[in-house]
Amino acid sequence: MRNLTHRALTLIADPASGRVGVGAMKIAIALIFLWIGALKFVPYEADSITPFVANSPLMSFFYAHPTEYKAHLTREGELKPEQRAWQTANNTYGFSNGLGAVELVIGGLVLSGLVSRKLGFLGALFAFATPLVTLSFLVTTPEAWVPALGDTQHGIPFLSGAGRLVLKDTAILAGAWWILVDTARGLLGKSV
Repeated sequence: MRNLTHRALTLIADPASGRVGVGAMKIAIALIFLWIGALKFVPYEADSITPFVANSPLMSFFYAHPTEYKAHLTREGELKPEQRAWQTANNTYGFSNGLGAVELVIGGLVLSGLVSRKLGFLGALFAFATPLVTLSFLVTTPEAWVPALGDTQHGIPFLSGAGRLVLKDTAILAGAWWILVDTARGLLGKSV
């Protein structure tokens, strides 16, 4: 049994295994950016990012009426034509389409890292920078925390669904850094 464990550990520790891990991380991060980027062109996804954008000091200027968003929120799968009209007038969909295009480019660049180190490095750099912005939503967006509606478990540290969605970006941040380091080493001709 000890010999089998040693062989398994040796196989996992092999540099080839590390290259598989980096490749898998590139695919995983690209998949996240491509899928979520494509969803940004769909109203329900655009509506769901409204609180984040409206409360962000870096992005709220993209919206026509960022302070009025709470009265116009919908749940996923819910169609309210009057709220959809407000979101259109607010530039929610225009901003979301632009953000979706950026996310698709980032996903494509990260994926291209499987064949082009230079393009992949650029994609990993953007993939690393993006969570720095999105994690700021934990500070700027009240909807990231469970509201005080009677239960004693509310506010910090109790993440709402929106807050849990944002927190997953810590994994993207770490994975993108791993890809950046590996790609930089490859560009410099250094081995792992």
